Amino acid sequence: MDRQRRSLLRGALALPVATVLSGTTAMGAEPMALPAVGTRTPTELAADETWWAQVRALYDLTDEIVMLDNGYWGAMARPVLQAYQQATATVNAGNAWFGRLAFPPLFEQARVRLAQVLGVETEEIVLTRGATEAMQVLIGSYRGLSPGDAVMYADTDYDSMISAMQWLQARRGVQPVAITLPEPFDHDSIVETYRRALAANPRVRLLLLTHVNHRNGMLLPVAEIAALARAAGVEVVLDAAHGIGQVDTPLRALGVDFIGINLHKWIGAPVGVGAVYVRRGRVRDLDPYMGEQDHDDIRTRVHTGTVNFAAYMALPVALDLHERIGVANKRARLLRLRTQWMDGLRGDARIQLLGSDDPRLSSAITSFRLRGQTTMRDNTATSQRMVKQSGVFVVPREGLASGACLRVTPGIFSTPAQMDTLVAAVRAVAG
Repeated sequence: MDRQRRSLLRGALALPVATVLSGTTAMGAEPMALPAVGTRTPTELAADETWWAQVRALYDLTDEIVMLDNGYWGAMARPVLQAYQQATATVNAGNAWFGRLAFPPLFEQARVRLAQVLGVETEEIVLTRGATEAMQVLIGSYRGLSPGDAVMYADTDYDSMISAMQWLQARRGVQPVAITLPEPFDHDSIVETYRRALAANPRVRLLLLTHVNHRNGMLLPVAEIAALARAAGVEVVLDAAHGIGQVDTPLRALGVDFIGINLHKWIGAPVGVGAVYVRRGRVRDLDPYMGEQDHDDIRTRVHTGTVNFAAYMALPVALDLHERIGVANKRARLLRLRTQWMDGLRGDARIQLLGSDDPRLSSAITSFRLRGQTTMRDNTATSQRMVKQSGVFVVPREGLASGACLRVTPGIFSTPAQMDTLVAAVRAVAG
């Protein structure tokens, strides 16, 4: 092993993860320089194209397509990518020596840093390989169910989470109850739908909520619905995969004790990083992972096996950039882009917009469909035509009670010009 590599490995054993992978160390990651926000509000900053162009400059993005499926995962900014690549090289060079001695404290430091960003205690967070794993842990190991109870989910919830809720029938002997959320939707109708559903199903003991759903992008009024559930003696498990990182509501303000989190969507970590949040004092309401001791350490509820070391080592760099941009600023920018393309199509009788005008219910994600086209086949064909004719990529989604749709998801690096291109592309395929 050459002297420089040996020095890096020794340094990794001794230094905190933020120091090992910061842009100011010998590891060489690019500094995350952005001009100061100053006294501007998020709404004011959202309109500053020069500032957001500098954010965009942190990303190496393809120009082959107008990429508007940023809900799948978020591209890593260049400093994060560099940290990930450097960490991969360090892990590969150090092998088991690094993995057994240096990585565990770095992994723990990443957990500490995430808890700081989320405004919770370290003991309330455990890292996972994504939100799906996190939610399956929470749903599958929840202990507060007995035969004859019921569990509830909605058509807007994620497919894997719906499957997990249905699986509880065989595992716990409970009855799954499916509800349909209104379309078009507004704040009062959503809350009322849950109020009526809970009243009509008094045996429900576990309710799945999705912070921001992946189908039409509805931002659910989680705190209000969770309060209704608590009053009815119902526990809530929250899928926050699309909420954390783009919605500026503090995690504790959601009023939910069990939350699954994704960190490679709107936080911008490498793919394969997520977390479980369990409020202090609630760990024993979950089964420990097979063979683990049943005590209050949240880490006994998740066992990922051998993880992608470098992905977790790069997480603090992603969190640093996320905080530097600011979640409120991200949200304001994403809503500005969303409003631009929706306003561009509003009033066109050929196009059905599935989003809301209420910012309380809005996220970066919004969907549309051409009038009368409700099958997955129809929407897949429309997506393919948009790529071929206009070079715009949006993704078909199914699962809504009203039918399939096309999901549009700009990122913080998307531009107003791309929103104009999207509008033109949709009008072109509408005929």
